[in-house]
Amino acid sequence: MARGKLRIYLGAAPGVGKTYAMLSEAHRRSERGTDCVVAFVEHYNRPRTEVMLHGLEQVQRRELEYRGTSFAEMDVDAVLERRPSVALVDELAHTNIPGSRNTKRWQDVEEMLSAGISVVSTVNIQHLESLGDVVESITGVRQRETVPDEVVRRADQIELVDMSPQALRRRMAHGNIYKPDKIDAALSNYFRPGNLTALRELALLWVADRVDEYLREYRGEHDIRSTWQARERIVVGLTGGPEGRTLIRRAARLAEKGAGGEVMAAYVARSDGLTSASPKELAVQRTLVEDLGGTFHHVIGDDVPSALLEFARGVNATQIVLGSSRRKTWQYMFGPGVGSTVARDSGPDLDVHIVTHEEVAQGRGLPVARGARLGRSRIIWGWLIGIAGPVLLTLLLNKAAPDVGLANDMLLFLTLTVAAALAGGLLPALASAAFGSLLLNYYFTPPLHRLTIADANNIVAIVIFVGVAVSVASVVDLAARRTHQAARLRAESEILSFLAGSVLRGGTSLEALLDQVRETFNMESVALLERESDVAPWTCTASVGNSRPLERPEDADVDVPVGDHMALALSGRVLPAEDRRVLSAFAAQSAVVLDRQRLLGQAEEARELAEGNRIRTALLAAVSHDLRTPLSGIKASVTSLRSDEVEWSEADRAELLAGIEEGADRLDNLVGNLLDMSRLQTGTVTPLIREVDLDEVVPMALGGVTDAQVELDIPENLPMVAVDAGLLERAVANIVENAVKYNPEDQRVLVSASAIADRVEVRVVDQGPGVPDEAKDRIFEPFQRYGDAPGGTGVGLGLAVARGFAEAMGGTLSAEDTPGGGFTMVLTLRSAAGHPPAHPDLPATATS
Repeated sequence: MARGKLRIYLGAAPGVGKTYAMLSEAHRRSERGTDCVVAFVEHYNRPRTEVMLHGLEQVQRRELEYRGTSFAEMDVDAVLERRPSVALVDELAHTNIPGSRNTKRWQDVEEMLSAGISVVSTVNIQHLESLGDVVESITGVRQRETVPDEVVRRADQIELVDMSPQALRRRMAHGNIYKPDKIDAALSNYFRPGNLTALRELALLWVADRVDEYLREYRGEHDIRSTWQARERIVVGLTGGPEGRTLIRRAARLAEKGAGGEVMAAYVARSDGLTSASPKELAVQRTLVEDLGGTFHHVIGDDVPSALLEFARGVNATQIVLGSSRRKTWQYMFGPGVGSTVARDSGPDLDVHIVTHEEVAQGRGLPVARGARLGRSRIIWGWLIGIAGPVLLTLLLNKAAPDVGLANDMLLFLTLTVAAALAGGLLPALASAAFGSLLLNYYFTPPLHRLTIADANNIVAIVIFVGVAVSVASVVDLAARRTHQAARLRAESEILSFLAGSVLRGGTSLEALLDQVRETFNMESVALLERESDVAPWTCTASVGNSRPLERPEDADVDVPVGDHMALALSGRVLPAEDRRVLSAFAAQSAVVLDRQRLLGQAEEARELAEGNRIRTALLAAVSHDLRTPLSGIKASVTSLRSDEVEWSEADRAELLAGIEEGADRLDNLVGNLLDMSRLQTGTVTPLIREVDLDEVVPMALGGVTDAQVELDIPENLPMVAVDAGLLERAVANIVENAVKYNPEDQRVLVSASAIADRVEVRVVDQGPGVPDEAKDRIFEPFQRYGDAPGGTGVGLGLAVARGFAEAMGGTLSAEDTPGGGFTMVLTLRSAAGHPPAHPDLPATATS
């Protein structure tokens, strides 16, 4: 049986029109004769969506009882029995009621697809599992209902339903998404313009990446190697020189000219290890390209043009940006250069931009390599000059200038020997000297065409020629050695200088430093291992790279000890001894960075201790007055009652007793908050989480205020919340008492609750003076009382304690302005498992 097709309408937020688009698609298919049914679609009393359901067959839902409440869920068995061609299933990330066939709705969809039924569904970007942390950092809300990314990625078609944030907020304000009593809360929370813009960007980028995957799969299936310019991808070829910054900025400007342009900087390093590129300059260029929104790539390849082109074609690039060559004119005798070669071999599908810069023709340093000091091409040229050169010179002299004289012949052969030494080093030069002396003897020294020498002076001349040739070749080779050693030492000194500077500045993390080691030595992985004693097992403190982290130094290709109980381990290949000097410096600096990180942790602990001391000092200063005031009142009342000099009436005695009771209550509240704050500061608050009904806890928290001061609105059909009842009561009591202090006497504080997605919000609304935006965070700090707080009303711990208790229970406490003036505290709590919102106008996939 053929598997059904899955089509998904993806949106950035509730209300963009996913369900409407899905129903429109169903009507189009039905008009074409396709058997389409509605397996589960919730219209949430949205008129336009409800109208779209007319004319479509709907499968009867299944009623489930859970904790005394009836819920309607999709009847998977009925859909499978009905066996339509296409089924519409809304809210792919929905969690089913316990007792359902499957836990998640996407699992129901998988069953339908396996049965050959095609499915059209909807999902919001915030419900993709991989984006949970990102969405939480943007909106402050953790999505509980998620769907695995792979489920959505496997869809045969994904269509983005897009809408600008401004249009979506207008739709919300017009009442087309939520009921009027939910609009203000939604617009001021989840549907803020910044949230919607960020979620929209997430959705667009996710869909763009998925389209890119489709394109790569298609190109791979059809073995398409040419570049398809569906999206501008610009590869910047870097050499590690200072001109790289100019090239990166130029590429960024090119990318801005096309929608969705992408910049990828590629540094091609030879596989033989250290290069003459400055690590400091490469680090600067990496930072620059990442700041401009691009990516940095480290590519290994001995043939730089081929490696760069292979990388560009692998990422489906459309343009390559290279700098004009820094080589001097004479250096072109060794080849056409990277830019010319890339332009020649790029083909018609890759545009190559050669950008001028200030370093043009300024010369390049010789590469530092391990093993052979000269490149393969230079050695070949050296042997050609040393062997073929004397032969050609002999033919030329015999044919064109047979009478120039032996002295001139020797000078010409000596020139070839020097050229062979410059190009290929000592061995080609020695070969040239030996071969040239034989040719001089045979063709130019009497008697000719014999290997004997008649004149003793000629013997001396040839010996001198051989000696001079060998000496010159040795000097040239020694100079080349010294040049390469100087270049290598320069590269090493730049590495060590940059390394020491970055570590001393404290701007390098341990992982970044290990990554620098991996890139510098072209290794697969690097790990810093540590153990407590000589017999203790090794533990991996930090590691970078693609392969599995090393567990012991013995498993590494290269290991460098750092002290007695630490080692830097590298895998990938064996390094020569000359590289271990730089590697040892990296290892020592790794230990320094690790020590610094640990010292920073200890400093943070010390800072927390100092903060605790500061709080204790502030506590003593704050309570010196606030404890004394009620105590003074209690003592005065008790002294008056015990006095025998005055006869108190029953009314006076009652008033004095009421004063004692009021002072005792104030003391009890003050001491309770102090103890609560102490528990929060020491981390000893351990909530006992259980399922609780808000209408049982919140009324108990209002015992300290009168009915004339507070209006309570807690719907009976709210879901239960997962909280500690005692902590919740104390938190709500502190919030309400704070609101009553600032609320006008002729107004009542409103305490209301509502369910939104997988959470419940308790809102405490007052009509007081409000708090400016810059002070909203400070009011939650200990010992803070806002400007015009009445004297003697507490030490400023109420809201700090309330927020601490809320966070201990997994909730949040935030502040916002009340429309029309005033202040609103929003206490957000987690719904108990298995208790989704009961409000029909708020879908499980909507979060506001």
